[in-house]
Amino acid sequence: MRTKINWFGLAGGSLTIAIVVASFFVPWWSLYVEGFLQADVSPLHSDFSLLNSTFTVPLITALTIVGLLSFMASGVVMLVYSVLPTKPYSKHLLGFAYKKPLFALIFFVVTLFAISTVVQVILGFSFPLTGSANLAIPASLTRGANVSFFVSTGFSWLFWLETIAAGLCITAKIYHKRFTIVKQTSEETQKTAEVSQPLTLVSA
Repeated sequence: MRTKINWFGLAGGSLTIAIVVASFFVPWWSLYVEGFLQADVSPLHSDFSLLNSTFTVPLITALTIVGLLSFMASGVVMLVYSVLPTKPYSKHLLGFAYKKPLFALIFFVVTLFAISTVVQVILGFSFPLTGSANLAIPASLTRGANVSFFVSTGFSWLFWLETIAAGLCITAKIYHKRFTIVKQTSEETQKTAEVSQPLTLVSA
Protein backbone atom coordinates (compact mmCIF):
# COMPACT_ATOMS: atom_id res chain seq x y z
CA MET A 1 0.00 0.00 0.00
CA ARG A 2 1.47 3.34 -1.04
CA THR A 3 2.06 5.82 1.78
CA LYS A 4 0.05 9.01 1.37
CA ILE A 5 1.98 12.22 2.08
CA ASN A 6 0.98 15.85 1.78
CA TRP A 7 4.16 17.12 0.12
CA PHE A 8 3.12 20.76 0.37
CA GLY A 9 2.72 20.39 4.13
CA LEU A 10 6.01 18.53 4.40
CA ALA A 11 7.84 21.33 2.55
CA GLY A 12 6.01 24.05 4.51
CA GLY A 13 6.71 22.42 7.88
CA SER A 14 10.37 21.87 7.05
CA LEU A 15 10.78 25.50 5.93
CA THR A 16 9.03 26.74 9.07
CA ILE A 17 11.47 24.90 11.34
CA ALA A 18 14.42 26.06 9.21
CA ILE A 19 13.19 29.67 9.53
CA VAL A 20 13.04 29.33 13.34
CA VAL A 21 16.71 28.32 13.41
CA ALA A 22 17.83 30.90 10.84
CA SER A 23 16.03 33.74 12.64
CA PHE A 24 18.66 33.65 15.41
CA PHE A 25 21.24 34.70 12.83
CA VAL A 26 19.30 36.57 10.13
CA PRO A 27 16.58 39.17 10.85
CA TRP A 28 13.42 39.47 8.79
CA TRP A 29 13.78 43.25 8.65
CA SER A 30 16.57 45.68 9.55
CA LEU A 31 16.70 49.38 10.39
CA TYR A 32 20.01 51.22 10.39
CA VAL A 33 20.37 54.86 11.43
CA GLU A 34 23.95 55.91 10.76
CA GLY A 35 25.96 56.25 13.96
CA PHE A 36 22.87 56.04 16.14
CA LEU A 37 20.59 53.00 15.96
CA GLN A 38 20.59 49.44 14.61
CA ALA A 39 17.49 47.25 14.83
CA ASP A 40 17.33 43.68 13.51
CA VAL A 41 13.86 42.34 14.09
CA SER A 42 11.56 39.40 13.42
CA PRO A 43 8.63 37.82 15.28
CA LEU A 44 11.06 35.16 16.53
CA HIS A 45 14.17 37.08 17.55
CA SER A 46 15.24 40.72 17.76
CA ASP A 47 18.46 42.64 18.45
CA PHE A 48 18.76 46.36 19.17
CA SER A 49 21.81 48.60 19.40
CA LEU A 50 21.84 52.27 20.43
CA LEU A 51 25.11 54.21 20.10
CA ASN A 52 26.94 50.87 19.72
CA SER A 53 25.44 49.55 22.98
CA THR A 54 23.02 46.64 22.80
CA PHE A 55 19.80 46.72 24.78
CA THR A 56 16.61 44.69 25.14
CA VAL A 57 12.95 45.60 25.36
CA PRO A 58 11.22 43.19 27.81
CA LEU A 59 7.84 43.33 26.05
CA ILE A 60 9.38 42.58 22.65
CA THR A 61 11.48 39.79 24.16
CA ALA A 62 8.35 38.20 25.65
CA LEU A 63 6.49 38.46 22.34
CA THR A 64 9.37 36.89 20.40
CA ILE A 65 9.53 33.97 22.85
CA VAL A 66 5.81 33.33 22.34
CA GLY A 67 6.28 33.63 18.58
CA LEU A 68 9.26 31.27 18.66
CA LEU A 69 7.40 28.56 20.57
CA SER A 70 4.29 28.95 18.43
CA PHE A 71 6.27 28.81 15.20
CA MET A 72 8.24 25.74 16.25
CA ALA A 73 5.06 23.94 17.35
CA SER A 74 3.44 24.84 14.03
CA GLY A 75 6.35 23.39 12.03
CA VAL A 76 6.51 20.16 14.03
CA VAL A 77 2.74 19.60 13.94
CA MET A 78 2.69 20.31 10.19
CA LEU A 79 5.36 17.65 9.64
CA VAL A 80 3.42 15.10 11.70
CA TYR A 81 0.24 15.88 9.78
CA SER A 82 2.00 15.68 6.41
CA VAL A 83 3.04 12.05 6.86
CA LEU A 84 -0.35 11.08 8.37
CA PRO A 85 -2.84 13.09 6.29
CA THR A 86 -5.55 10.42 6.26
CA LYS A 87 -5.77 9.79 9.98
CA PRO A 88 -8.98 10.78 11.81
CA TYR A 89 -7.11 13.48 13.75
CA SER A 90 -5.17 14.85 10.77
CA LYS A 91 -7.68 17.63 10.12
CA HIS A 92 -7.18 18.95 13.66
CA LEU A 93 -3.39 18.87 13.28
CA LEU A 94 -3.63 20.77 10.00
CA GLY A 95 -6.05 23.29 11.49
CA PHE A 96 -3.58 24.02 14.28
CA ALA A 97 -0.52 24.39 12.04
CA TYR A 98 -1.34 25.86 8.66
CA LYS A 99 -2.45 29.37 9.72
CA LYS A 100 0.38 30.34 12.04
CA PRO A 101 3.07 31.21 9.44
CA LEU A 102 0.59 33.39 7.53
CA PHE A 103 -0.68 35.11 10.69
CA ALA A 104 2.91 35.78 11.82
CA LEU A 105 3.71 37.32 8.44
CA ILE A 106 0.63 39.55 8.46
CA PHE A 107 1.15 40.60 12.08
CA PHE A 108 4.79 41.48 11.41
CA VAL A 109 4.09 43.63 8.34
CA VAL A 110 1.11 45.37 9.95
CA THR A 111 3.22 46.14 13.04
CA LEU A 112 5.95 47.75 10.91
CA PHE A 113 3.40 49.89 9.10
CA ALA A 114 1.80 50.87 12.41
CA ILE A 115 5.13 51.90 13.96
CA SER A 116 6.01 53.93 10.88
CA THR A 117 2.63 55.70 11.02
CA VAL A 118 2.88 56.42 14.75
CA VAL A 119 6.37 57.89 14.35
CA GLN A 120 5.15 60.10 11.52
CA VAL A 121 2.12 61.33 13.46
CA ILE A 122 3.90 61.96 16.76
CA LEU A 123 7.36 63.07 15.67
CA GLY A 124 6.60 64.47 12.23
CA PHE A 125 8.94 62.34 10.15
CA SER A 126 8.80 58.89 8.63
CA PHE A 127 11.27 56.21 7.60
CA PRO A 128 10.99 53.92 4.57
CA LEU A 129 10.17 50.28 5.17
CA THR A 130 12.62 49.36 2.44
CA GLY A 131 15.38 51.40 0.87
CA SER A 132 17.52 54.27 2.12
CA ALA A 133 17.07 58.01 2.62
CA ASN A 134 18.40 61.04 4.47
CA LEU A 135 16.02 61.56 7.36
CA ALA A 136 15.59 65.22 8.36
CA ILE A 137 14.49 65.80 11.95
CA PRO A 138 11.85 68.57 12.25
CA ALA A 139 13.35 71.86 13.49
CA SER A 140 10.73 71.94 16.27
CA LEU A 141 12.44 68.93 17.84
CA THR A 142 15.99 70.28 17.50
CA ARG A 143 15.47 73.90 18.60
CA GLY A 144 15.92 75.18 15.08
CA ALA A 145 19.06 73.19 14.24
CA ASN A 146 19.29 71.27 10.97
CA VAL A 147 19.79 67.63 11.89
CA SER A 148 19.59 64.71 9.48
CA PHE A 149 20.50 61.03 9.54
CA PHE A 150 21.16 58.47 6.86
CA VAL A 151 18.57 55.71 7.26
CA SER A 152 18.64 52.32 5.58
CA THR A 153 15.95 49.65 5.93
CA GLY A 154 15.04 46.45 4.16
CA PHE A 155 13.53 42.98 4.28
CA SER A 156 16.00 40.11 4.21
CA TRP A 157 15.84 36.92 2.16
CA LEU A 158 14.51 35.15 5.24
CA PHE A 159 11.36 37.30 5.16
CA TRP A 160 10.70 36.24 1.57
CA LEU A 161 11.42 32.62 2.48
CA GLU A 162 8.75 32.96 5.17
CA THR A 163 6.23 34.11 2.55
CA ILE A 164 6.99 30.92 0.62
CA ALA A 165 6.55 28.81 3.77
CA ALA A 166 3.21 30.48 4.49
CA GLY A 167 2.10 29.85 0.91
CA LEU A 168 3.07 26.18 1.14
CA CYS A 169 1.12 25.74 4.38
CA ILE A 170 -1.98 27.33 2.85
CA THR A 171 -1.58 25.11 -0.23
CA ALA A 172 -1.32 22.08 2.09
CA LYS A 173 -4.71 23.02 3.53
CA ILE A 174 -6.22 23.21 0.04
CA TYR A 175 -4.54 19.98 -1.06
CA HIS A 176 -5.92 18.18 2.02
CA LYS A 177 -9.33 18.07 0.32
CA ARG A 178 -7.85 15.56 -2.11
CA PHE A 179 -7.19 13.11 0.72
CA THR A 180 -10.71 13.64 2.06
CA ILE A 181 -12.28 12.86 -1.33
CA VAL A 182 -10.10 9.77 -1.83
CA LYS A 183 -10.94 8.53 1.66
CA GLN A 184 -14.68 8.98 1.14
CA THR A 185 -14.52 7.20 -2.23
CA SER A 186 -12.59 4.32 -0.66
CA GLU A 187 -15.11 3.97 2.16
CA GLU A 188 -18.05 3.97 -0.26
CA THR A 189 -16.35 1.34 -2.43
CA GLN A 190 -15.72 -0.83 0.63
CA LYS A 191 -19.35 -0.54 1.79
CA THR A 192 -20.60 -1.45 -1.69
CA ALA A 193 -18.34 -4.52 -1.71
CA GLU A 194 -19.60 -5.58 1.73
CA VAL A 195 -23.22 -5.28 0.62
CA SER A 196 -22.75 -7.11 -2.69
CA GLN A 197 -20.83 -10.03 -1.13
CA PRO A 198 -23.80 -11.54 0.82
CA LEU A 199 -26.01 -11.16 -2.28
CA THR A 200 -23.51 -13.18 -4.28
CA LEU A 201 -23.50 -15.96 -1.69
CA VAL A 202 -27.30 -16.13 -1.64
CA SER A 203 -27.45 -16.40 -5.43
CA ALA A 204 -24.94 -19.24 -5.33
